[in-house]
Amino acid sequence: MSDVNGTWLGTYWQDGNPTRFEVVLVQSGNSLTGNVLDDGYLGEAKLSGEVVGRRISFIKLYFTSSPDAVEYYGTISEDEDYIQGQWKINSWDFGPWEARRSGESLSLEVENKAEKKVPVTIGKP
Repeated sequence: MSDVNGTWLGTYWQDGNPTRFEVVLVQSGNSLTGNVLDDGYLGEAKLSGEVVGRRISFIKLYFTSSPDAVEYYGTISEDEDYIQGQWKINSWDFGPWEARRSGESLSLEVENKAEKKVPVTIGKP
């Protein structure tokens, strides 16, 4: 089973228009919960769903701006750093979405590589 715990940055497309979002996923076994913050007028939402193997599915409910539940389905990459899939609201609105693990892990990699550099001595007085 894939591990999706952590912060993800993503985009979903509605009518060809992209909306960025940040999601914090909390996985316990197959169960999934989390919080989403859209970079748009819809704002904050909560989610609940499941992870089975490399498949992910969840329902997103906005706190204030939209009464409609949004269903997300996707596939998790083998390295567990990328998810892509489809979302839908009822049967009348749908589109693609994708997410990558937050850049925090990338900055950690850069720090780790910097620490491993061997200092060069340029002569001693």
